Amino acid sequence: MLTIDIMREMWPHGDVKIPGLIDSIAATALTVFPKYGITSDLLVAHAMGQFSHECDAGNDVVENLNYSAQGLMNTWPARFDAAKAAAFAHNQQRIANEVYDGRMGNRTGTDDGWNFRGRGGSQVTGRGGYDKLGQKVGLDLTNNPDLVNDPRHFLECAVADFILCGCLPFAAQDDVSGVIFHLNGGYIGLSARIGWLARWKAALSINSQGPAVRGTAWLQQSLNKMGTEPPLTTDGSFGPFTVAAVKAFQQAHGLEADGKLSLQTVAAIEQALAATMKT
Repeated sequence: MLTIDIMREMWPHGDVKIPGLIDSIAATALTVFPKYGITSDLLVAHAMGQFSHECDAGNDVVENLNYSAQGLMNTWPARFDAAKAAAFAHNQQRIANEVYDGRMGNRTGTDDGWNFRGRGGSQVTGRGGYDKLGQKVGLDLTNNPDLVNDPRHFLECAVADFILCGCLPFAAQDDVSGVIFHLNGGYIGLSARIGWLARWKAALSINSQGPAVRGTAWLQQSLNKMGTEPPLTTDGSFGPFTVAAVKAFQQAHGLEADGKLSLQTVAAIEQALAATMKT
């Protein structure tokens, strides 16, 4: 169960940007989570793990677009050459309207990119995203997008967006890769997100097989997808063949080949899986 003490431990500076946020999240958790089908500590851990990364535990509740010229070229190489990047650098409103123009339901040639930049626990983005989320929670977010960061609505908006993005069935299977892909649209911050999930599982006293986010059957299936020879039997038993396959993976990826599922090893497997899915 999510409590005020857990929130203070996990988000120690969570009230700095939004005063009263920690108390509000703890107070609304008992009604918000069940309302959207999040009925176990495992599901809470997955949701809060993603929110913790998306808004940096309450420290970055509005998307920061204060990019340098080099940052613009690194992040959007197809949109910015050196001259254009220099003209846009550190102008957040102009950057938002450029990179989000005509995307995610934003109207072309308007301030929608800026008005509907990322906010909240899930960093909902785009006019279309705000429209759908507003309909889900019963708020006029199209005309009042800052309501996403109202402490009274913060948790519900984040949870509802988590559901709208299709994350719930993956969270129910303890599939952090699926949760991340559906919320983020990719695998940005993969290792950090896995770390947050592990921390939330510990905070909520969820038993896991060590720091690994997944079970042995997931491990076996993942290694098989990446071509482990001979293929492992997905029996959920961490036997000698599975240990040997983990050691081989670790060695191939520059990790300590101890056969143990450290958080670093899980992150490397997730990253390798993501690369496999893109090919």
